[in-house]
Formats: sequence, C-alpha cells, structure tokens
Amino acid sequence: MSVEPVKFGRKRPVPKSPNPLFLKWLTELRDVAAEKGTKMQFVYQKAISSLNKYPLPLKNGKEAKILQNFGDGICKILDDKLAQYYAENGPDAPIHSLNEGDPPKLRRSKTPPGATRGPLSPEGQPALEPAPCKRVGFKKTRDYVPQKRSGGYAVLVTLYRDHQRAGSRGFMTKAELQREAQPLCDKSFTVSDPGSKYTAWSSVSTLIQKDLLLKTNSPARYSLTEKGLELAEKLEERGAEQGQPGGAPASLPGVPENKGGEILDLTEGEEEEPPEDKGKGGPVPADEARGDWRRGEGGWGSGSGNGPDAAGSQASSERPPPAYRHVPGFVLSPGTFDIVLCVDFIETTGGSSGRKQELVTELRKNGVDFDVRKLNVGDFLWTARERVRYIPGQLRAPQARELVLDYIVERKRMDDLCGSIIDGRFREQKFRLKRCGLKKPIYLVEDYGSAQHLSIPESTLLQAVVNTQVVDGFFIKRTRDVRESAAYLTVMTRYLQSMFMNKTLLSCTKEEEPLCDRASSPASSSCILMSFGEFNEGAVKNKAQTVRELLARQLMQISGISGDKAAAILGKYSTLTSLLQAYEECPTVEAREKLLSGIKYGKLQRNIGPALSKTVCQLYCTVGALH
Repeated sequence: MSVEPVKFGRKRPVPKSPNPLFLKWLTELRDVAAEKGTKMQFVYQKAISSLNKYPLPLKNGKEAKILQNFGDGICKILDDKLAQYYAENGPDAPIHSLNEGDPPKLRRSKTPPGATRGPLSPEGQPALEPAPCKRVGFKKTRDYVPQKRSGGYAVLVTLYRDHQRAGSRGFMTKAELQREAQPLCDKSFTVSDPGSKYTAWSSVSTLIQKDLLLKTNSPARYSLTEKGLELAEKLEERGAEQGQPGGAPASLPGVPENKGGEILDLTEGEEEEPPEDKGKGGPVPADEARGDWRRGEGGWGSGSGNGPDAAGSQASSERPPPAYRHVPGFVLSPGTFDIVLCVDFIETTGGSSGRKQELVTELRKNGVDFDVRKLNVGDFLWTARERVRYIPGQLRAPQARELVLDYIVERKRMDDLCGSIIDGRFREQKFRLKRCGLKKPIYLVEDYGSAQHLSIPESTLLQAVVNTQVVDGFFIKRTRDVRESAAYLTVMTRYLQSMFMNKTLLSCTKEEEPLCDRASSPASSSCILMSFGEFNEGAVKNKAQTVRELLARQLMQISGISGDKAAAILGKYSTLTSLLQAYEECPTVEAREKLLSGIKYGKLQRNIGPALSKTVCQLYCTVGALH
C-alpha cells in the first residue's frame, strides 16, 4: 500500500514593519507590564496593533502621536529610549532595521509543565517553546467547563432554566441575567472584590469565545448556543443527581479536575468584551407596511390583538422574538426623485471669494445639479430630492422631501489640514463624521502649492492622511487643484445617479437608523436612507446643553482631566451648585483641596489624586484672577 508524500504549501511572506525598533521596545514594555499584572499591558498592546498597521517609517516618538492609541506618555518613552539608543550606538545608527543576528531576549514566567513561555509576540499571542519531551505523543485538548458557583457556571445554568421555562423569549437581558444568576454565584456580578478589577460578569467574554453563549442586538440579549445548551444541561443534571440546588459539576466525562477534585476554573483573568454589532432588520415590503404594526418587547411584529397582552402572547419557547422590522415614514419610488449634490455654504463664501467661486463655476460647467445650503457636518453630500409639481392657485410648490445618501465628503487643502491638526479640529471632525450616521465618509485632500512653508512637516501631514485611511477607515481621494476636485465631485454625482435611479428609497429617522439594515448593493432594488432634516438636525455641533453637560465640558478643559475623570466627578456632584456647596461645607482649606482626591474613576477604579483635586479647587474657590 503506497503512501502519498506530504505536500507543503508555499508560505506567503509576512511584510516587515518599517518601525521594528519602536515595535521591539513596545513589546518589551508590554511583556514587563504583563509579568507585573498591570493594566498597562493592554495599553501597550493597542499601541503595537496600531503601529503594525502603519506603513510609513517614523523618525521619532513625537511623530507617532498621530497614530491611534499613542499618547504623550508612550511617545515620551519612545523618545527617551531613542536618545539612549543614539548615545550607545552613535547618531547615525539605523532605527528602521534590526540586526537579525541578535536573538530576542526571553523573559522567565510561570508556565505549565512541559512548556516554556517566551515573551508575547507583537500580535498579542504568547510564544510557547517546547521543553525536552519525555514521551512521544500529543496532549489531549481539554474541554472547557466552568467551576461550580463561578460566574460562567451561574450564567449557563440560569439561561438553561429560562430556556426550559414555558413562555420563554429565548434570551435574557444583562440586568435580568445578573439578577437571576446572582444566587448561583459566590462572587458579585456588579461589584469587584477588593484589590481586583474583575467581577463574575467578566466570565461572559470567555463563554462567548468558547461558543457557549450568543450575544446579539443592542441593548444586548444573551442566549445559549447548541454547544452551550448541551453543557448547561449536563451541569443541571449533575446538580439534580447530587441533590444540590443549581448543581455541582463534579466529575463530568472529559472534564479536567485539579488535585482537590474540583473543576478547573478557566474564567479567571478574563475581561468583558466590547459590545458587538447591533441587531439589524431589513425593510418591510409595501404590502406589510400598510398593515397594523407596532413595536413589542422583542422588536416589530404584526399585531392582530389590542393592548400589550396581545403583543406578549406572541412570544413562545420554540422561537426567539421577531427581529426589528422597519416601517418607513415615506417612500420615494424610481422616477420620482433626483440625485442632488449639496454644497456647504462655507465652501462658497468667506476667505478668498474668487478661489471658492472657482469650485462652483467648475461644477456649473460640468452640468452638475447642486444646491448650496448649510451643512452641520461635512462639506459635500448627496440627497435624493423628491420631484414636486406646482399646485394651481398656490404661490409656491410643496416642500420637497429629501433622503441623504450614505456618502459624505470632507474637503481639506494641505494648508487647512495643517491648521486643523494644530488646533484640534482634525480629530473632532473625524469623530463627528463617524457619528453622523452616514456609512461611507470620504476625505478629499487637495494639494496647494509647496508644503515646505507650513508649520508642520509635509511628511507628518502625509502620515495624518494615511492614518485617516488605515486606522479610521475613511476613503482618501487626493487631487491636485480645485478643478480636479470639481471633476471628482462631478464623477461621483454621475455614479450615484446611475446607482440609485432604479431603486425604491425608504425613509428612517435618526433613532431608527441603528436598528435598520441599511447595507445596500448596486443590485438591490431598495434601500433605507435617513431623511435630510433628521440628519442635519442630529449633526448640530453646539446643541442646547444641560447644566450637567456644561460642567463636564468645563472640567475637561482642565489639563489632566479626561472623560472618565469628569464622569466620576459628575457621578458625585452632578451640578456646579452641588460642587460649590460641598466646598463650602469643608472646614479647612486643606479639606477643600482634597475633596475630590478620593473619587474613583475608570475600569481600574483609581483615585483622582490630590494634585488634580487641588487644581479644581483653585479654579472654583479662588476669588479673583488665577495666578
């Protein structure tokens, strides 16, 4: 019997990072933090991930500040290490290449028997080096089973009992799950133990990674997968056999046990994962949209009865509640609308009027149907505007309804890009473009003469542009002058006109936008779009603010106070009046200065500290000008 030879495939070469020295230092810092068990290991890992995505070489740590997850602290550390590197190796020492002959230094750490753990790789995975083998063979993979009365155990058993209950919805919310699972767990689901940052709820991320738990929708809904249902059933049956409430997973087949005979708890050290994508729902057919629809607890459903009891009776244990089904406010059929380019009035007024009018002139020459109006975010966007007819006897035509297409353009000349980076508008505008609700933001970068006279080096500006595309996910379009920018807007307008001319457009509000499935392809016959009024109103930069919001903005103007710290202060003193009253009740000046020092903030629950507390006290308690 012939045996076919083993074929080995060709491995694709992994592209090398253009900044290996920075990557090496960050990896070493992360490994040291991991050995100490501090939270900084995750901060360094985020910086490593961001640096791995960046395709251009960096000359110093200051240039890295433009990358995501690189703050002043990390940049200063890199600059200090770079200065030490130059002092040891000379000012001409290369920093964009490493000596491949130098083996990486390994750090000792606690490892399981049979393997030696090396430093974490830049991708965040531990490198295991095999120890001398005493016997040939492979170690059997152990199945995951949570320890008795742990967080994961309580969550699985609680969801299984809910699944078995008549009239179950098939899922539980976070608040319901925490409340029902708490009696089955020794640790709290909401409050961490002293000296620890983890709660019993932290094990939920492990259950999701092990494909035992399913998390959907927003607010989150938790349900068991088939694999999780099988494990939960075994846990419940084992508890019933032993006559214990909730069950004790003592000796299931294939379950690892420690020397004391208890099930190993593999959930320790896990963190809760960030929220997943929200549940989506598609558009409702026209014949269904004319029916009686209302939103129940599990989403939108067809209502045949009256009152909440009729809606609640539709839930059953055999199937989960229906997904969100959208009912449009109005529909624009093919042939009843025009695709119009909207231009922000700032792009046509102010500054050099001749230069700004050149863009409008070029659009007119190209025969583009455009409308100049005030846009609260972005410089250009496209709308589907309803065609209206004049009514006999009326002076003006009816107001045309408009829907916003998912494309928005922010135009930046190189000199404007430089100024926006310096004064902070660059990050703020990107943040607002991400939050505006349109899925395809575009950055139109326009060259303007020589960039050598600008206050920021041209290489740094180019880094900002690349970072916007690689890290933020924007589409970047480079143009040479105003005429080429106008040509790009013209081509985009023609493309969108041909793409949407045969589609049926359904409207949605700003609140409904996260719930709707607004993904559209050129082949689809319909799509859901936000109305222009809802979009522009929701993108207002300076909205009417509450007293609490104003106090938060005041606090965040103080150097050293982040959003987490401001939120922690507001949690105890929600208004400026309450804060000033607390200062007046302090018996001494020293007590005033230390009033806020003990407030906890962030996931690590650190103290705000006496220095910042004294700064805030000086701001609000000093009579007259500050010196």
